[in-house]
Amino acid sequence: MNRLSREKQTRIIAALVEGNSLRSTARMCDVAFNTVLNLLPDIGHACAEYQDKTLNNLKCRRIQVDECWSFCYAKQKNVPEKKKGQFGYGDVWTWVAIDADTKLVPSFMVGNRDGQTAKIFIDDLKSRLASRIQLPSDGLKVYLEAVEGAFGADIDYAMLHKIYESSQEETRYSPAVCVSCKSQRIQGGPDPKHVSTSYVERQSLSMRMGMRRFTRLTNAFSKKVENHAYSVALYYMHYNFARIHKTIRVTPAMEAEVSDHVWSVEEIAALLGSEAA
Repeated sequence: MNRLSREKQTRIIAALVEGNSLRSTARMCDVAFNTVLNLLPDIGHACAEYQDKTLNNLKCRRIQVDECWSFCYAKQKNVPEKKKGQFGYGDVWTWVAIDADTKLVPSFMVGNRDGQTAKIFIDDLKSRLASRIQLPSDGLKVYLEAVEGAFGADIDYAMLHKIYESSQEETRYSPAVCVSCKSQRIQGGPDPKHVSTSYVERQSLSMRMGMRRFTRLTNAFSKKVENHAYSVALYYMHYNFARIHKTIRVTPAMEAEVSDHVWSVEEIAALLGSEAA
């Protein structure tokens, strides 16, 4: 069986992490579409496994969390009747936690926007932290039980409730205007100056720009939720370890002291191991 050279793997991965679609990546790298499609699960799984093992005992102090909407297979309203209610068909949410100081993303998860997913996500986040943190979130109620179950009283937690202008007529491209924000202390003593979700919301924008399948109003959306999750894992491997953040002038992993250098795309490709070369 023919196998990709390491150089070819690196070129494909470099194109994907720069936000290209699978088909454009195949054209740019002069390979078959299925070659790119088959490489994605391998590198996505390798990136998820490496980050799962490496991002532990983190010295984060201020974490922000949020959820980013996307869809797989079809828009929610167009999902066939026999597939309705099945995960991976219709609305899919990517849960993200970001360290406000180092800009590291220690935990991410693809799932539904419900209490079960929130619990798994927050439990995973808690398992990666070395000390007490301040945690702001939006007003999604499922966070309440999830945070209490994972952290108990050992957290400074606050919710940020955004108030929108209800009189504004919403259009397809213009959501209602946020007119004010109200913070609510839930647990501990969160510093009011840092009750914000600005960093994680900006990270959601970066994610949309960095993965073609998150782009709205195109046909580049994920057809399978598994490939969607693999793309997220690859994106955050590159974001955490290989992309220099303009604010901190190093990679988030270096700032968080989990890496001592800027990773190259070749190093990310090497996570596949020699058997995949």
